[in-house]
Amino acid sequence: MSASPLLLRNLFSANKILIKPYFANSVKAMEARHDLPITSLDYPKPISAPPPPISKDIELKRAIEASSNSSLLNLTRDYVLYEDEWLMAVNKPKGVYCESVLSSAPKIIVDSSNEFHLANRLDRDTSGVMLITKSHKVAAKLVKAFTEHKIRKSYIALSIGPSPNWSKITVKSGHGRSKHGAWRVYAALDVGRVLPGGSFVRDMETTFEVVSVNGEKNTNTEPSESESIIVVEGEPELSCVGDDVVVVRAFPQSGRTHQIRLHCQYLGIPIRGDVKYHGMYEWNGRASEGHELHAESLSLDHPVTGDPLVIQAPPPCWAAGDV
Repeated sequence: MSASPLLLRNLFSANKILIKPYFANSVKAMEARHDLPITSLDYPKPISAPPPPISKDIELKRAIEASSNSSLLNLTRDYVLYEDEWLMAVNKPKGVYCESVLSSAPKIIVDSSNEFHLANRLDRDTSGVMLITKSHKVAAKLVKAFTEHKIRKSYIALSIGPSPNWSKITVKSGHGRSKHGAWRVYAALDVGRVLPGGSFVRDMETTFEVVSVNGEKNTNTEPSESESIIVVEGEPELSCVGDDVVVVRAFPQSGRTHQIRLHCQYLGIPIRGDVKYHGMYEWNGRASEGHELHAESLSLDHPVTGDPLVIQAPPPCWAAGDV
């Protein structure tokens, strides 16, 4: 497997103060300065590596297969995790698009509602909890709750890499992509800076816990403060990748595109099958059909009743013995 970028230059213990990221001037403010034309901006450089060339063909093949699988998708009541008169939670299968799950909702609904909306989205190859609302009003409330980070999310991922020297860690970084480019990890100090094409680097934060390594469960379950990482500017350091099977639980504090996948790549434990972010494509003589990432649970206050609600999806086969 090719080496993955691993840049852990600023590792802080919990009893140290983290400096807040610097937020640069907006594009309009820069344009207002006559001595700094917008065309001469010093754009921030990404920390993580770009997708390898092999990923393009593999991703295209998976997209074609997912389109076929999505057109044939036939959800049944077995996929329903929770339902009431306002919303429904389903266990999205791997390798299908969210829109196909949404279009199948009327077939398995228990009432006569004819208005359905996606409250959250999962990547094509990510399985797990997906919320579908039965009215626009409820959908708006849930979208607002997701945006304001009032919904706690947990994921499990199976990675291949060196055994982590941590049990629990929080990664804070920037997140962005240039026009027509791939999503990349940026330095925390670059949050707020403009990228080619006019988009901005945004903040991204994920907490990880080790569940197991090579099938042995992590026994360090005592409550402890997370170690924290600030991604710094500079060229990433390449580190040889190990071949341990590492299962982690991830708690994204923000909701950036491909956030967990990017932070796993950054930590040197890319998700198995996630070729776009340098994950192992073939393992034990078998090619992966997609990345091994599962949306395990959502914890929220019900958008109508206000009651606490915890929705959990059963673990996929690759994690059944670990969680």
